[in-house]
This record gives sequence, structure tokens and C-alpha cells, in this order.
Amino acid sequence: MTGTKSILVIGGSSDIGHATALRYASEGWRVMLAARDIEAARRNADDIKTRSGIETSVVALDVLQTGQLAGFVAGLSTLPDTVICVVGELGDQPRAQTDPELATRIMRTNFEAPALLLELFAQAFATRGSGTIVGVSSVAGDRGRASNYYYGAAKAGFSQFLSGLRNRLALAGKVRVVTAKPGFVRTRMTAHMKLPAPLTVQPDRVAEDIFRADVTRPRDVIYVARRFRLVMAIICALPETIFKRMRI
Repeated sequence: MTGTKSILVIGGSSDIGHATALRYASEGWRVMLAARDIEAARRNADDIKTRSGIETSVVALDVLQTGQLAGFVAGLSTLPDTVICVVGELGDQPRAQTDPELATRIMRTNFEAPALLLELFAQAFATRGSGTIVGVSSVAGDRGRASNYYYGAAKAGFSQFLSGLRNRLALAGKVRVVTAKPGFVRTRMTAHMKLPAPLTVQPDRVAEDIFRADVTRPRDVIYVARRFRLVMAIICALPETIFKRMRI
């Protein structure tokens, strides 16, 4: 039991956020969920308390309101030991190609807003001298594909941000940064999609891998469903002349 340790899950109304918070709560961590959909987050908090016995608090946060992020961090009653950002929006790629507002929201939700928020936590953790930041990115950021290049481009940016943040904080030797790259995850966000069963995992698998990378087997970058590391290595190695002819 980790006892007095605490986590803050940004995106606590999501399926992955719920599963991850529950995994930490099962080990005795105190949990706070931050979300724009406060009612959904409260439902998740109630479920976590019922299943783990851990009191789970909920706080409202819209990460796209970037002018309010500094006040959010400064206003927390307790600075958590670990902050986990699972914020994301898959979006509609064909629609985004002709809808600049949607394209902007996809890129801001998956990159700009999470990066700005985690930079604030990095500063707070560095001042304290300890802390772990976990950013949930995606294998979609490993190479741009026609089917989701707005989402993929944003996640690529987020992965590079986490890499640079990890490098900066490692030199100071104070704060850890973990990049989690799920592939296909069966969630409400992907419910409309036909996903390949061998490459698809449940949210609790993502939660378990995050917990291990943070607590039991510290790692910097994790591919959820390890076979995806090989899949993406192959895709990234394809010559552009071949890749351009693929429908993926």
C-alpha cells in the first residue's frame, strides 16, 4: 500500500481516466479527477469509491480554457505525487479537412492544452523536488496517415513535448516524465470503429501499464500492447514511395 500518495487524473470522465484512477486507488492512492464533464467524472468517482473504498474528489477543468490553467494548478489544495493526462479527442478527419474550427479543436485538445498544463505541473514538481508526469499520447503520432492526420499530428507534437520535458527534468534529476502510447483501445471514443481484435486492448490494460511504468517498473516510454511497437516500427520504416500507396 502506498498510503498517503495521491494522483490527479486530467480527463477523469473518460474510460481510460476512470480505469487508471481505479488502478491507483486499488493500491491505496488518494485520487482526484479533473474533467470538463463534471457529472460523468462524479459517476466515475462514485464507482471508484464503491470498488476501492478510496474517497475520490472531483474538480471541474476545461483544458481548452488555457488562460485558467495556471489558476487551476495554483488552486489545488494538495499538489499530487503523480499527474496523469489522458485528455484527447479523435475527431472526424474528413470533416476536419473542411472545418477549420474542428481541426483547431482536435489539435488544441490533443497537444496545445495538455502541453501547457503539464508544463505548469513540471514547474510545480521541480520546485517541490519530486513528482511524476504521465502523458497519454498515441501510436498515431509515430507516422502521419491519411485516416487521422490531424489527430496524429497533434499526438506527435505531444509526444515530442513529453520527450523534451523528460530531457529537461532528467538533467535536474527531480521529476519523471512518462509517455504512454496506446494503440486501439475499446472506449466510448472508438465505439463507432471496427477495431482489429489482435491489436485492441481494454482501458484496464492501459491503466495497468501506466501504473507499472510509474510505480513498479519505472519506464520512460511505453507502448500499450507491446506488439504495437513492432507494428509501428515496420510502418515507420516503409519508404515514402510505398507508404503513399497504402490506405491506412
